[in-house]
Amino acid sequence: MDHTHHTSTTEPPFWKSKIGIALIMLAVIGIFYVAREHYGHLSQALPYLILLLCPLMHLFGHNHGGHSHSSSTAVAKDEKRT
Repeated sequence: MDHTHHTSTTEPPFWKSKIGIALIMLAVIGIFYVAREHYGHLSQALPYLILLLCPLMHLFGHNHGGHSHSSSTAVAKDEKRT
């Protein structure tokens, strides 16, 4: 008979600990106040930030759309046509 007890001593990730939650809350509050004070500067840069997001979404969004750019799928599609 094996009477070993498996105790779970794994610690939660940092962002789920009390200190992590407190630091995240302080960071969000700080970002809010900085954004509020500099809203005039941020609103002028907003169109450019949106334009900068377009290439990033293009680069990182292609793998999640269900299609692939690999040559093996292109060969398989060509074989089906003939």
